[in-house]
Amino acid sequence: MHFYSDERVALFIDGSNLYATAKAVGFDIDYRRLLGWFRKRCRLVRAIYYTALMEDAEYSPVRPLIDWLDYNGFMVVTKPAREFTDSLGRRKIKGNMDIEIAVDMMQLADSLDHIVLFSGDGDFRSLVEAVQEKGRKVSVVSTLITRPPMVADDLRRQADQFVDLNDLKPEIGRDMNEREARRSERAAPEQSDDFEDFANI
Repeated sequence: MHFYSDERVALFIDGSNLYATAKAVGFDIDYRRLLGWFRKRCRLVRAIYYTALMEDAEYSPVRPLIDWLDYNGFMVVTKPAREFTDSLGRRKIKGNMDIEIAVDMMQLADSLDHIVLFSGDGDFRSLVEAVQEKGRKVSVVSTLITRPPMVADDLRRQADQFVDLNDLKPEIGRDMNEREARRSERAAPEQSDDFEDFANI
């Protein structure tokens, strides 16, 4: 992914989509390294992380990550997830953040040179096209190495640049085995390391 040092860049991260993509590729995202990687290469104006949360749940596994991101350079946008039962009686969770991402991207586009979208969702193709019509460059980060690919073909083709998340693994990731290794090395096993783990997902 190429940037000019004075290029104004914003990251739009579809949290659930990126989590699923990283899991499919086989590594955890270290969000501290991700932020540092972009800050070294461009004028990072904003990094926004979007996710839906189950508000009535006693404990949300994503909450430690959200709290960490909020205090470490990311803007976090959340909304309540909705639980429903489908036609086959299966429990489903719905928490689509597409509208929030689209509104923010269109509002910020005029003050940016380059937008980086972390999502493979084909619903964003029209949004990417609209931003490009404003003269902005758009890079999409997802992956093609899974079967089927995690990125929609029309979104990938619409982007000015497609970046495979797997290619960023050495820069922004860590092995999933590291988490277990760190757990086993703890001197005080009763101390929870969930916060640290989520901060580096």
